[in-house]
Amino acid sequence: MPELTSTATEEGETESKFELDKRLKYLIERYPVVVFMKGTREEPQCGFSRRIIEILEKHTVSFETFDILKDEAVRQGLKEYSNWKTYPQLYVSGKLIGGVDIVSELAENEELEAILPRPVPKESLEGKLKKLINRERVMLFMKGTPEYPQCGFSRTMIEVLEKAGAKHFGTFDILSDEQVRQGLKTYSNWPTYPQLYIDGKLVGGLDVAREMAEEGMLQEMLN
Repeated sequence: MPELTSTATEEGETESKFELDKRLKYLIERYPVVVFMKGTREEPQCGFSRRIIEILEKHTVSFETFDILKDEAVRQGLKEYSNWKTYPQLYVSGKLIGGVDIVSELAENEELEAILPRPVPKESLEGKLKKLINRERVMLFMKGTPEYPQCGFSRTMIEVLEKAGAKHFGTFDILSDEQVRQGLKTYSNWPTYPQLYIDGKLVGGLDVAREMAEEGMLQEMLN
């Protein structure tokens, strides 16, 4: 599973406290379960981070990680934002659970399972995908959100839609749900993201949407 990253600022820019707090809130709430740690899930850079990963992997839960060593603003800002001075930090449904000591105690007392979100049954995946595709007349499955796209293709797709006159469209962050991310590839027989749907039908990826926009076809479909 990919590591959670952020593209909120460009090199050389300085965030205000308001902007940083907004970004921290986004990072915390973006996934149901997030660990802010030193290193990555595959290569933790301290024993405490390694221990919390081991605990979570023993439970049937999908979780993301954020390497605080790669973002000093997040590393320092999160301490104040959550009033928790050490790492790792575990968040579930946007709420701080605590560090490795608290998580270890919850696991030993068999209380952690009740806190973690339960996985969606596999048999409901097709129905879930159909509902997501038809949630809005125009639906975009992308990496990140329109405010914080997590890849250049997704960012450009947003620009294409806006220039084509899309006044309102729904989006789904496929990084937030690994089941949807993998399942939609098979369901639509389209292996990459972003994916654009109009009226419940797959239009295609960025190259298709951009070509249709240049020919005026995308504008007609949107209107």
